[in-house]
Parts: sequence; C-alpha cells; structure tokens
Amino acid sequence: MPAAIHYQDVVAAAARIAPFCHRTQPVTSHLLDGIAGLRLVFKPENLQRTGSFKCRGATSAVAVLAAAGVRAVATHSAGNHGAALAFAARAHGLECHVVVPSTAPRVKQDAIEGYGARLVLCEPTLAARETTCAAVMDQTGAVLVPPYDHPDIMAGQGTIGLEMLEDTPDLDALVIPVGGGGLCAGVCIAARHLSPRIRLFGAEPLLADDARRSLAAGEIIPSTYPDTVADGLRTSVGELPFAILRTHLEDILTATEAEILAAMALIYTRLKLVVEPSGAVGLAAVLANQDRLGGLRVGIVLSGGNVDPSRLGEFFLSEPASRGRTL
Repeated sequence: MPAAIHYQDVVAAAARIAPFCHRTQPVTSHLLDGIAGLRLVFKPENLQRTGSFKCRGATSAVAVLAAAGVRAVATHSAGNHGAALAFAARAHGLECHVVVPSTAPRVKQDAIEGYGARLVLCEPTLAARETTCAAVMDQTGAVLVPPYDHPDIMAGQGTIGLEMLEDTPDLDALVIPVGGGGLCAGVCIAARHLSPRIRLFGAEPLLADDARRSLAAGEIIPSTYPDTVADGLRTSVGELPFAILRTHLEDILTATEAEILAAMALIYTRLKLVVEPSGAVGLAAVLANQDRLGGLRVGIVLSGGNVDPSRLGEFFLSEPASRGRTL
C-alpha cells in the first residue's frame, strides 16, 4: 500500500498552520537526563494552542476544507481533537459540531464549547462515538474531520517531527505516544526523511497496547476502550496510520499506570510543565525501557496538557512507581 502522506505533504501542512499554531521550543533537563541515564529532549505540545498537538492536524485539515468551500465540520474525540477542531473552525469561519464521550475530562469539554463549537455527549465507546457523529453529520450536513485517520491530519501532526529534527538534528531516536496513530505516523514520515537512520518508537499504556499487539499480529486489533488513566490513548489505531507505523517503527514501548503517573509528576517537578497522563506516556515508556535506549539522545513528544485542575492532586498522590516497574 502506498504511503498516505509523504514528506512534502508535511512541508505543505507546515505552511498552512504557521499563522495559527505555535512552533513549540525544545526543553531539556540535566536532572531528568541523570534519572534516565540518557540525553533527553522534550517537545512540549502541552504549550501548543488548545493545549495539545491536535491543533496542528485540525488546522491543517480545516484549512484545506475551507479553501474548498466547506462551511461546517464535525468530529468525535476524547477531547483534545475536539477542542482543536473547534479552534481551527472558528479561525476559518466554519460551524463546528463535536461528539465527546461523557467521561471526557470537564476541562476538555469546556474548551470545546469555549471555542464556539456545539458539544454532543455520548457513551464512552468508539462505536458510540462513531454512530453519534454520523447522526450529527446527517442532521447538519457537516463534513467529518476524523481525529487521526486522514492524510491532512497526519501531515499536520507530522510538523512536530519536522520541527524536532530542524531544532535538534543530532537526535538518535524519537518516542511518540500512540492512540489513533496520526501523530506517530506523521512524525515518522518527517523524521525518516530528515534523518534516515533515526530510531523510531511508539509509546503506549500497558493497559492500552492495542497498537503494539496490532503490529505484532500484522493486522489491526481493535481497542476495547480500556480504563487507562491516559484517556487520550484509549482508541484503536487507524488504518492509514497503521500502514505507516508498520513500515517505520522499530517497536512500541509500554508503561504501567503507576509509571505514567510517576512520569507526569517528574515532568511537573523537573520541567515545571503540566502534562496530562497521555502526554507523559513517552517519558514513562523511556524510563521503563532504559536498556533499549542506552547512550542515545532521545526526543520525546509531550503530546498535551489538558488536565482537569481538580484531579492534579489525585494524579500526583496516586500509588508510587515502586509498585510498578522501578524508575
């Protein structure tokens, strides 16, 4: 199967999103380097517009649709893509409808409505998200902008890889969270072009390792929407991203729930950055797999920072990492 996107698609997306999305700057920490036994470089997409990397893909896709005369868009989302689509739609003067599982953090629901979109709640399953979104589209005539399984979305997310290798060209490896796979696939395309020998790893919660199992099986194994604290990574990997991940990823590294929360706390205390659990999975997976990455300079994508403030204490006071694999 031909690749759904190529490097030039990422370059084109970078031009489309430049007026709307931040170029987030790399962050390092000697203390975290010492803990990891590695040289780490973080891409803080928690500081991106709308609080996550999703701004890039949504803005890329909406810019294309707006130029084609589309006037309304819709999507289903765990929260971050919905907020990003609402932001992008408002920036381009489009109507927006977002279907969100009822369990999505309140902060993400508020963000979607804050950007002017219509919020529609559904049951917390992928099937419910898809059927509810289809009904909304039938009612409104809106065009679907999927969270990850779309070339313009993947190209937009790939601008992260483009920036990381331009800003830090001597990276030996990249670790990218995998939910639907659009972020990881886009970054793989950009990074492989700019640095052909770079080692590329996905990162997943151990409770939601459907992409890892899918790669091992050679076919997509659907997610069962597991109860992981990393709510943004519960979904199944998409068909278009999966084809790219199969070609480019060396492996997908996993982390336990305790390791994810411990990494989230380390990012807060060492980098002074607030990331959501999904955004901390990359660091958690690196720390849990230090033997795989010894001596390398590793880039880690901190994918988002939309944490409900009322839950911060709950996250940071959860069971220590020592009950999982030792950090």
